[in-house]
Amino acid sequence: MQTNEIEKSKTHILIEIIEYVPNSVVSKTIIRKNTGNISVVAIDTGEALAEKISPFDTYIQIIEGIAEVVIDAKSNLLQTGQAIIIPAHASNIVKANKRFKMISTVIKSGYEGSTI
Repeated sequence: MQTNEIEKSKTHILIEIIEYVPNSVVSKTIIRKNTGNISVVAIDTGEALAEKISPFDTYIQIIEGIAEVVIDAKSNLLQTGQAIIIPAHASNIVKANKRFKMISTVIKSGYEGSTI
């Protein structure tokens, strides 16, 4: 079966598994499951992810560069090593004033009202 996921049981360096493409947003899936997914994303200077509202929390971690993450009209500048949780149902946009790479993690389970 063909998959776009990263090969399992093999080490990798996150900032090397994706490259910048001029004037583009590039995404590579690390792992995708029904309960959520993890992706690594490279965003070139001046580009952005489309503004959206997700029904799930999204964890964004910057692995190279500086990102602007706007959540409900409040701007947050994140540098390499910093992270933020975008709450479910919050309007958000991720912008590249300068190019950067990030890990995006979405967990879809835990919204069924169950308690642990």
